[in-house]
Amino acid sequence: MAIRGVAADHVTLRRNNLSVVLRHVHDLGPRSRARIAEETGLNKATVSSLVAELVDRGLLREGSADSSRALGRPGQLVELDGTGVCGVGAEINVDYLAVVALDLTGNVVFEKRVPVDVAHLGPDTTLDRFAELVQEAVAAVHARQGQLAGVTLAVPGLVEGETGELKLAPNLGWTEVSVAKEMRARLGEPTYPLHVENEANLATLAAYAELREHDLVLLTGAVGVGGGVVSGGQLLRGAHGYSGEVGHMPVAPPGQTCGCGRTGCWETVVGLTALLRKATDRDDPVRDPSLDVEQRLAGIVQRAEAGDVRTLDALKDVGTWLGIGGAILVNILNPAVLVLGGYFAVLGPWLEEPLEKALRGRVLAPEGGGCRVVRSDLGFGAAVRGGAQICLDQVFADPTQLGES
Repeated sequence: MAIRGVAADHVTLRRNNLSVVLRHVHDLGPRSRARIAEETGLNKATVSSLVAELVDRGLLREGSADSSRALGRPGQLVELDGTGVCGVGAEINVDYLAVVALDLTGNVVFEKRVPVDVAHLGPDTTLDRFAELVQEAVAAVHARQGQLAGVTLAVPGLVEGETGELKLAPNLGWTEVSVAKEMRARLGEPTYPLHVENEANLATLAAYAELREHDLVLLTGAVGVGGGVVSGGQLLRGAHGYSGEVGHMPVAPPGQTCGCGRTGCWETVVGLTALLRKATDRDDPVRDPSLDVEQRLAGIVQRAEAGDVRTLDALKDVGTWLGIGGAILVNILNPAVLVLGGYFAVLGPWLEEPLEKALRGRVLAPEGGGCRVVRSDLGFGAAVRGGAQICLDQVFADPTQLGES
């Protein structure tokens, strides 16, 4: 038993050291073996062995000679490879399905978004089409002889993380849908890891990777409004993983009924449906869910740039309500950054001024508590990128989960 314990400890230690070296090269760039040893505190022989294994697994590759050395024989640099290792993120939202495959270096291998009126299709038909989209991405990975680290499915609602069950998605009209089980069946019981996560949490992880701010709040707008919080570099999930449902804060005046069946929810005054209701008539093409959401928003942008009064008034109203709800979050959480994602980012040039005015008027701490408002560059791709990154993070945490190339 003691010998087995020693062997197990050795395996764990080596796995941890492989992770240390892989993360080090990923975070700091190409390095010689000697420099990796110096910076990580591992001895040179161990680093050489670890690098050799990571090269065999297709995660590192030999680079150019190390020209930084002034004296002696130049060492060979090693750099992140991972072009054959991919993670896939896929998203169900109210009016579209989307997927992306990223390799270990963050490059896009496959990306697709299709407009779909999910709320009117129902779970079965939607999941059938969703599975087809995921299979396209998986096929693209396999077509380049890549290894698949896993697939993460993003859904707009309350997700039970351990089971992958969607407890409630009010804007989809879904209740108690076993997304993980249903998708595994449709994907042919795959051997790769399959995760299900709340889409706002995944978008928050993507924003964190983009900005590297250890204390941030993301607000992501579509038909629904979601949010996520990173505090001290950690995503806050809550006791049961249900955090981030900021769109249902009861801050709005009674009036419009929310998708959850209540009135007064924040998203009834700041969600995309609210903006379109204020800015357009019912038969306006920008309300057509068969059009891609970015096409529809381009129409709003065009009208705002042209100075259309109704559009500008609607944007000012949404921006003000965005600041009113945002002030509650800033007062409670004191983030360094309030990140606008989804449609909020697209229309940020018109939303930011009324938003920041409301923040300054309602946040107790001077100067809004030092909170900056920034727009994410990830647009509607944030959740799928966050999903793909979760899969790739597992490779960085344990490089031995992949076979040798």
